[in-house]
Amino acid sequence: MLNRVVLIGRLVRDPELRYTPNGVATCGFTLAVDRSFVNQRGERETDFIDIVTWRKLAETVASHLTKGRLVAVDGRLQIRSYETQEGQKRRVAEVVADDVRFLDWPDKGRDGVGIASGSGPDLGQDEDLPF
Repeated sequence: MLNRVVLIGRLVRDPELRYTPNGVATCGFTLAVDRSFVNQRGERETDFIDIVTWRKLAETVASHLTKGRLVAVDGRLQIRSYETQEGQKRRVAEVVADDVRFLDWPDKGRDGVGIASGSGPDLGQDEDLPF
């Protein structure tokens, strides 16, 4: 069986960093990904996909990415269920990222461009691009 997702898109808003009660960092953001075809009106449609990162990768993403940045995400699709305060059951589809690659330069210069990745329990191995 295989569950792999690779996306390239732009952040819709700044990432949101949080910590679990056990102190584990988690960061969520939404990626705008253009479809590869145009609709009947000749317009390109966009999908808005929720991304979740954990541990060191979450902290790296939160400290280096902002709204509008271009990134590549490699991860797996996760479907989870929860119940609202009103008792309604909801399902959410999101991508749990193993790797996040920064594909553009931040507005303030070349700082922060690189690769943030993680796998297994030690998520978040940071590397710099060879520029």
